[in-house]
Amino acid sequence: MSLRKIDTSMNVEITKLANGLTVVTDPMPQLESAALGVWVNTGGRNETRPVMGISHMLEHMAFKGTERRTARQIAEEIEAVGGFMNAYTSREQTAFHMRTLKADVPLAIDILADILTHPTFEQAELERERQVVLQEIGQARDTPDDIVFDHLQSVAFPDQPMGWPILGNEDTVSNFGRGDLQTYMGANYRGSSMVFVASGAVEHARVVGLVRQHFDGLVAGEAQPPQPALYAGGDMRVAEDLEQVHVTYAFPGASSTDPDFYVSQVYAAALGGGMSSRLFQEAREKRGLCYSIYAFGQSFSDGGIVGVYAGTGETEAAEISGVIAGEMAALAANASEQEVARAKAQMKSGLLMGLERPATRAEQIAGQLFTFGRVIPVEELTARLDAVDAAAVRRFGERVMNTASPSLAVVGPHNSLEDYDSFTGRFGADAARQTAQRASPKLPSGTETSSVEALAQAE
Repeated sequence: MSLRKIDTSMNVEITKLANGLTVVTDPMPQLESAALGVWVNTGGRNETRPVMGISHMLEHMAFKGTERRTARQIAEEIEAVGGFMNAYTSREQTAFHMRTLKADVPLAIDILADILTHPTFEQAELERERQVVLQEIGQARDTPDDIVFDHLQSVAFPDQPMGWPILGNEDTVSNFGRGDLQTYMGANYRGSSMVFVASGAVEHARVVGLVRQHFDGLVAGEAQPPQPALYAGGDMRVAEDLEQVHVTYAFPGASSTDPDFYVSQVYAAALGGGMSSRLFQEAREKRGLCYSIYAFGQSFSDGGIVGVYAGTGETEAAEISGVIAGEMAALAANASEQEVARAKAQMKSGLLMGLERPATRAEQIAGQLFTFGRVIPVEELTARLDAVDAAAVRRFGERVMNTASPSLAVVGPHNSLEDYDSFTGRFGADAARQTAQRASPKLPSGTETSSVEALAQAE
């Protein structure tokens, strides 16, 4: 039996239509299926307060009927050929995507165009879907390790669209009208702010012809620009009778175009990206403080955050903030080439494995076009990652430690958790400088200092 090699290279072709819509194909000839979709460069941060959550509601309502199809017909037509469809809303983009066999690509393009250029937003469907979204909001609130991230976002970016929940809230969702959806879609779903990407068993000329035919009703122009994201920081604690305390921390990070973008990602991976990371080893393996703990980097077009999540017990919560701050201080002081190499290897394998999946490739292409205006070759991506060294991670770690106002959001029985002022005192220029000085003894090359020692010295 022979196995066909998956080609992870990208030989994309790009055509821009007269209405501004960018059409991209990424052929993978060895496949019998295709992933295709439309990415719209608008999301939660493009909203105003009275219609908070409308991007997400529109994502739902696009599938609820067009001038040619009912909601049921949309679902039945794509599933009758074994395909599937889905959508998601983020703070900066909204995506509508499908996966079909190659023979059914024309049908998928037809349906995508139909739901995005001829939706009816019927009132009866809106009322039904309103209840679905309200249930989704309730479910999120019943999931503490989910809702805590909404709280963290609102603390990091208070009183601005970047900090609002993507789902909206009960008041705004309950008051959306058909006219609100039409107005929002008309202002934001415009050709120059949308990208159509097809990856897999596709041929460029054929896809372009079909997209040009079916998306002829798309309005030209660009989406309204979002309000700038302004990091502030602060503290939010929600007391709930739970078995665990769900704690999240955030600090200013790197934007998608920041020269330190890849450094920030490697920093997060070394801090808490896997079983060999500092946080996992110290907080879970050595101290048994939690089952789940990890670090993350989240980047936007004009900013970003790096942060940590931990789910810990009510008693163990007393230690967790100090341990996390100590790990961060130690990484900033003495990140080694070995641990940075491990973090980069994790990231590189994730990147290359993702390129074996057409849906991942399509999403990556759309994001790169919105961010950089071009598709970045895999070789360039890996070269940027390879260029990150321990010195860069230490420098970025110092940048994070210099944060004067960290963000902290907690859900659960949090009485024993360190208070915000004490936690904040571990950061800032003076605190970070003293911590770095005390946590950086002269070490042989590649040696890692224990974060426990660094924390003790800092205190």
